[in-house]
Amino acid sequence: MTKSDDANKQMPTGSGSQGGTPLIAWWLYIAVMLGALLMAAGAVIALVHPAILVSPHDQINGAVHIYAGYLASRNLVLAILLVVLLSLRARGALSNLMVIVALIQLVDACIDCGEGRWAVVPGVLILGLIFFIGAFRLSGYPFWKREAWNPHY
Repeated sequence: MTKSDDANKQMPTGSGSQGGTPLIAWWLYIAVMLGALLMAAGAVIALVHPAILVSPHDQINGAVHIYAGYLASRNLVLAILLVVLLSLRARGALSNLMVIVALIQLVDACIDCGEGRWAVVPGVLILGLIFFIGAFRLSGYPFWKREAWNPHY
């Protein structure tokens, strides 16, 4: 068995190799780029016009601007990291980040339900589910298994 056979054997399902760099499925590229684009758009909206993020009758004050800034920084960092890790083909780190993003989407959906924003709940849940599935495909293990977080366990 050659060294490249060992590397391919350790790669999860659906992976190939091109010059020693593992391939990532086309649908994962699309999902990650779409997720990054949505998060970046949310960050820009929060910074430029946070009134879009609240009900029409809600007042925009200093506190709203502060929390919109926190939302923008969170979303912008996640969007940048998703794109960077995807471009580096850093499967393990990308898988872990995708689980984090999926969990954020799940909590966002719960908050949306609690506040009655029913129109956005399906989209948020679908994005989270796609990210959970993508993380599983990248690591080869569901996120609740220790091997998904540390493949050398």
